[in-house]
Amino acid sequence: MELMAAVGVIRAPLVETMSRLSAALAEGIPHRALADLSGNCSYAPFKTDGPSPGGPGTAITTADVAALRPLVPGRGSWQGQASLAGTNVPVLILSSDITEEGALLVLVRTEDTPIPDEHLEPAQALWDLLTAHREGMRSEPMPGTLGASRAAAAARALALTELGDAHGATLAALLGVLRDRDLDDTHARTRAVDLAVTALADLRSQAELDQALVEERVGDAFEELAESLRRMLRARGVRLDLGTPGAEEGADRLLSADIINTARAVVRSAVHACLEDQGHGLDGGQVHRIHVGWKVGADELRATVRDDGPGTLPRSALDARHAGERLAPLGGRLEVDAVPGWGTTVTIEVPLGPPDTPRQDPLTVLGARELEVLGQLARGRRNRLIAQELHISESTVKFHVAKILDKLGVSSRGEAAALAHEWGVP
Repeated sequence: MELMAAVGVIRAPLVETMSRLSAALAEGIPHRALADLSGNCSYAPFKTDGPSPGGPGTAITTADVAALRPLVPGRGSWQGQASLAGTNVPVLILSSDITEEGALLVLVRTEDTPIPDEHLEPAQALWDLLTAHREGMRSEPMPGTLGASRAAAAARALALTELGDAHGATLAALLGVLRDRDLDDTHARTRAVDLAVTALADLRSQAELDQALVEERVGDAFEELAESLRRMLRARGVRLDLGTPGAEEGADRLLSADIINTARAVVRSAVHACLEDQGHGLDGGQVHRIHVGWKVGADELRATVRDDGPGTLPRSALDARHAGERLAPLGGRLEVDAVPGWGTTVTIEVPLGPPDTPRQDPLTVLGARELEVLGQLARGRRNRLIAQELHISESTVKFHVAKILDKLGVSSRGEAAALAHEWGVP
């Protein structure tokens, strides 16, 4: 497997990752299909590529792959026969322990001969690289990833609800009929009842497994964030105070992985900004203590980051760290309240769901030239490069930027760029 093939897999659009991965592994490990169960990929925790080994009308399921996890509890591989889509087939399982949940890749092989180490080792390395890349996308999600992930999560939730309702109603009706004592053939009725009960249990297990892959408990997520902050601040000699959420603050609630991961990423960005983007105050003061708290209300997750530093943190420091861009796809908000001599408070609000009414495209108020300038802003270009690209003067660029910020009702180039990414400016 060539190094550039691995680069191609990692850089591929999300919808093409599986096919690119299959192509990269095909020469050393012939296979006809593969399945990916990765808890760190909120876009689609379970994916398949290739025909089902069970033939038409069948499919490899999440439960099929999850049942194979005990075969490779940590990092490594396993070869042998396994049941997928109701059929025993030769498989290769690759497991990466880069994430706490673990990531499984199952290849449905075309033959049952052992795979030599010279092919196994690069395949394992590629799977570790892809898992690490996804972990980075999860912990520091960017707008495009979040938009795709939220759309996929919404589609999955709708499909699960409809599937559950349909199967639940059908099986409940079947049980009602089969439990009717007026029916004949007791043995057949008993067997049918057992089958229906088993089907209901499988359906519930599938829904619970799927939910576990795309949701996270608030208290557990906050503790993971706190541990990462402890490591960061301990080395700097900065005290960390925690407003750990309790039951009243929603510690036991399950929230979408997109919301949790975005909140964690923006909190970490705010802490970094407090430490690195304020310098020393007029009296030489630095940050000695940071307080981080979470609270989940009826319709939003609110996070706060407060420090005892010089109180000079500008909003632009958070924009430079992409905080606004990460919040924009979820409709989140960010406020910075810096009081010289008293410290800084950063407030982060992430809605728990989409707005009740569809949002109107805010970019419709911009003219054609303003959209061109906004597109350049979204690429991170400064005024001089924008002027060169559009063949206008820097003063004209400044004029257009000021008008764009005013029309969009934003206070920084970063917020404008976030809207451009969200609404698809070319």
